[in-house]
Amino acid sequence: MTQQQSSTEEVPGHDEVPRHVAIIMDGNGRWAKRQHLPRIAGHRRGVEAVRASVRACAERGIGFLTLFAFSSENWRRPAEEVALLMQLFQVALTSEVEKLHRNDVRLKVVGDTQRFDINIRRAIEQGERLTAGNRGLTLTIAANYGGRWDILQAVNKAMKEKKDFLDETALAPHLSMSYAPEPDLFIRTGGEQRVSNFLLWQLAYTELYFTETLWPDFDAAALDQAIASYRARERRFGRTSEQLQAAKRAEVA
Repeated sequence: MTQQQSSTEEVPGHDEVPRHVAIIMDGNGRWAKRQHLPRIAGHRRGVEAVRASVRACAERGIGFLTLFAFSSENWRRPAEEVALLMQLFQVALTSEVEKLHRNDVRLKVVGDTQRFDINIRRAIEQGERLTAGNRGLTLTIAANYGGRWDILQAVNKAMKEKKDFLDETALAPHLSMSYAPEPDLFIRTGGEQRVSNFLLWQLAYTELYFTETLWPDFDAAALDQAIASYRARERRFGRTSEQLQAAKRAEVA
């Protein structure tokens, strides 16, 4: 039997700025409630926070930003709210893509998009096609996405290749975000402290950061606080602190 290989065999460096930031944008509904507004008003304000975060990440040299916009479990919400979210998603796709393109941002959408209306699917295809050649920030929107779904669909695709033995090398190309490095920093706004079926495979060694800030209030200063927390951490990937210090001394020598 082939020896199992770990994805952490090649350990990434610990840069001052994370290469890849993944965010669960939580708290839109609670923000609206505090403002005595309908929940959809919080979601609309959340779109503004998305614009600000894309701009802030690009300015800080972050290469990949992944946002959890709609989970496979969110279909359980009231039908009226789901319908409004779908409308907002379509409007955002059509109105924001040109701006992303002008700013050299590449758009990717991951998830089981077949459940979406044909107009949303067309908007996704058009946005990805228009921005495919951009070389700045890669913005990934996870929509109708679930981490377990991602792993299962990757396994099924790999098995169709008639692999006798599945290891990480065989599975990785079939994961929905095979084009991106694994996230260095995960942020969840809104005070909850769980990953909620988001990027389960990819978050294996990601630094986790939870904040009470509701998503509509998450701005560049809040992002900087998360990055400061990330910088203060020691990413060992199974190694000891002594090994890390020795590796740093070897780099300087």
